Amino acid sequence: MTEWPIKEVAKATGITSRALRHYEHIGLLLPARVAHNGYRFYGEAELARLYQILSLRALELPLASIQAVLDDDQTLAEAMTAHLALLEERSAQMNQQITAVRQTLEAVTKGQTMSITEIFANFDNSQYESEVRERWGDSAWEQSAKRRAAMSDEERKAEDEHSLDVNAALRDAADRRLDPESAEFQALVSEHYRWIAKQWGGSLPNAEIYSNLAEMYVADARFAATYGGQQNAELIREAITVWISANPA
Repeated sequence: MTEWPIKEVAKATGITSRALRHYEHIGLLLPARVAHNGYRFYGEAELARLYQILSLRALELPLASIQAVLDDDQTLAEAMTAHLALLEERSAQMNQQITAVRQTLEAVTKGQTMSITEIFANFDNSQYESEVRERWGDSAWEQSAKRRAAMSDEERKAEDEHSLDVNAALRDAADRRLDPESAEFQALVSEHYRWIAKQWGGSLPNAEIYSNLAEMYVADARFAATYGGQQNAELIREAITVWISANPA
């Protein structure tokens, strides 16, 4: 029987080994066998199931719905009907957002004064969904989205304001060129770490994940801009590296 190691499957399909291991963890796709050294191998039956998974993912079906379809607990038509309802809900939300942005743009062009909170009140963070899923797995996004959906409008507003405060404080520290090892900078990093954990539903990121996040702040121009540019992002990364060394997880 022909088998393929997880690295070859990941390379051929374009999905990460992390994603394949997540599929295994939730029971969506099990490897044909696991060698004594922990290496995963997949046979033709597993690749056929993976093909089905990726086909359904292309329709943006959530993993839970895909598992229900493949396990015959739910028909494809039922899953697609539920998905269509979700897309229609998103469409209605998008139309509301378009209207709100138009109103904001009109106010800005007419010279009306608006706070930064008002300007970004209708910013759609869902544009980063695929990136979050790819970097940290489906559960990271789904837990965060579920937590946000359960909040009231007031709670979401308060959280968004706190997010602005946390990141603005780091940017200010970098603007002032504080020593990354200083007590003030390290206290701000501690608050940032707690904020990240809260965003992820209380799940504390380990040292590797937190370090990778700091690297992304530098490597991704969008995040670097949030902190005032490349030089600031590098200083914040250094402060996070110091904090990780002092607080091994």
